[in-house]
Amino acid sequence: MARSKVSLSDFQHRSAGNGKPSGRRFDLGRIDPQAKPFSTGSKARDKARTAELALEVDRLQDLFYADRRFKLLVVLQGTDTSGKDGTIRGVFGQTSALGVHAVPWKAPTTDERAHDYLWRIHQRVPAEGEIVIFNRSHYEDVLVPVVNGWITPEQTQQRYAQINAFEKMLVETGTVICKFMLHISKDEQRARLQERLDDPTKHWKFAAGDLDVRKQWDLYQQAYQDAVAATGTAWAPWTVVPADSKTHRNLMIAQAIVQTLQGLKLRYPPGSPELAHIRVE
Repeated sequence: MARSKVSLSDFQHRSAGNGKPSGRRFDLGRIDPQAKPFSTGSKARDKARTAELALEVDRLQDLFYADRRFKLLVVLQGTDTSGKDGTIRGVFGQTSALGVHAVPWKAPTTDERAHDYLWRIHQRVPAEGEIVIFNRSHYEDVLVPVVNGWITPEQTQQRYAQINAFEKMLVETGTVICKFMLHISKDEQRARLQERLDDPTKHWKFAAGDLDVRKQWDLYQQAYQDAVAATGTAWAPWTVVPADSKTHRNLMIAQAIVQTLQGLKLRYPPGSPELAHIRVE
């Protein structure tokens, strides 16, 4: 059964960037990727509940699009096979393409590399009334270069501060930011990679470099811990999602999105008195 009184805040980090001692340091190792804290205890019921929440996301998204007081940026960050694509399908699959856009981030192009690393990101953040989902994100720029030694520790700290300032600017101009780290175990990643290799219809998802990156598992886990610790702020907190269970992952994130949208007190624009007396012939 689900744990009593479990809260999303139990899996959030938001104490970076406030200029005060953060108390106990964020420790990714304390969160079990196999955990299912929001599960009902039944996979079938969890799937049914996620489907209900996905419909509620659709209803709220229609209201969000009409309201236009806010912009919503959803960041999905995680290792290879952590389930970013599956989350988009499971949580946002019922929503209208009119106001919801997914952006898959790849390695920067030559033109993008000629600018600062946040240049391309800023071009794709949501406009008023839009929900934009980042499949990977600007956090790749404090993960891949760190693990491979392409930037110094000083440059890494500088990027953390720049990202915090960038996200604060977005929030101060009407963007709500939900950042999710999809946390899977090394064993679960092995199983998912092997599944891609064993199924010819999934070979398109596999790249030879995936195995090289897997060899850097421990380095990436440390890079994730450091990045979450440094950039989980009051204005843009991180939620770490135990994601070995795909069903639980979708359930937890769907609950978080619904909770976020409900908290905005969305409303339709007021009706126009001039239209009240018009009759269509």
